[in-house]
This record gives sequence, C-alpha cells and structure tokens, in this order.
Amino acid sequence: MTKKEKFKAIIAYFEQNMPEAQTELHYSNAFELLVAVILSAQCTDKRVNQITEKLFPAFPTPEAMASATPEEIFEYIKSCSYPNNKAKHLVGMAKMLLEEFNGEIPSDIKQLQKLPGVGRKTANVIASVVFDKPAMAVDTHVFRVAHRLGLVTNKAKTPLEVEKQLVRYIPKDKIAIAHHWLILHGRYVCLARRPKCDKCGLTQYCDYFKKNKGIV
Repeated sequence: MTKKEKFKAIIAYFEQNMPEAQTELHYSNAFELLVAVILSAQCTDKRVNQITEKLFPAFPTPEAMASATPEEIFEYIKSCSYPNNKAKHLVGMAKMLLEEFNGEIPSDIKQLQKLPGVGRKTANVIASVVFDKPAMAVDTHVFRVAHRLGLVTNKAKTPLEVEKQLVRYIPKDKIAIAHHWLILHGRYVCLARRPKCDKCGLTQYCDYFKKNKGIV
C-alpha cells in the first residue's frame, strides 16, 4: 500500500465513523476558544471546560480580561497546569488584541503567534476551527497517532515536521476535520500507554499494530 493509498483509506474510515468530529472545548465565540486553547496546554479539555465555566462569565471580552491582573485570573485557573504563566499570558493576550488587532482575533497564523501564550499549535487550532483554514494543529495525540499509523516517517521528530508531512497527503478541505479525527482517535482509542487495538478499526493500516502483533 502506498502512502497516498493509506491516507485515502484512513480518511475514508474516519469520514464514515466520525463524520461530525470537532473540538471538545466549550466556547461560544472566537475569543473564548482562544482562551480555552491557551489553557489546554498540558491540560485536559475536561479540566479546561470546568475552569472556563466560571472564567468566561467573569471575563467575557478582551476588554474585561485586559483590565484584570494576572493574580485575579490565577484564582479562576489555578487548577490547571502552569496557572501562573497562563494567567500572565491571558492578560497579555487580551491587551495585545486591543492594542494591535482592535479587539478582533486575527485569522493569519503568523499574526496569531504574536499573541502571548499562542504557539503554532494554538494558532493552527484557531485558524482551522474559527476560520476554517487548512491548518493542521499537532498536539501529543496527533503526533502519536500519525507515527503509529505510519502516516509520517520516523524522521518527523517535531510537531512541525509531522504537520508538514500530514498536510502533504490530506486534501485541503479535509485538513481541519482531520485534526479532530486524529486527536479524538488518540484520546479514546490509540491511548499512549495501552492503545485499544481490539477496538480500533484502523489496525489493517497501522504500522504499530503490525509490528507489535508480529504481522509482516
């Protein structure tokens, strides 16, 4: 099976079995999603949703968050990972939105990365989810699943290298949803320590399964 055929088969599987894949973060606008994604670094979506349930009503706009202190934000987000840094990032992000972007979330990935707390992964999430751009955000789940399935080579040792290899073979109109397919598959089936291969519909295409089950 060629790489192109493998991608085509795996995409077809997800289209049939996960046609409505989307982020599990709760949000109602672009600003809320940006806040949630910044908080989600090294933290579960479930925990972030618990935090934002109280954070969003308290600081519903960039103006409200920009006028807060990191210490005030910290009290709402202290149960997530790295709360001190994230509190500073959120206040700084909100201030920059007002000062440089008129309070609007930019759609350009490079512009997004200027915001405090926003790396390439976060920028790609916003670009794909909010603006429906063909951007592939690579988190730990995407990184793991892409390698196990054999969608990327062993030379892809960084998220950026994985991203470049994935978008080479995924049709542009499928990249945004493919990000969610891979994340959700990694979160619920292809687990880091004990992947549920017995419940996976992709084993016939999976390099990890073939190697670990002695299949040549």
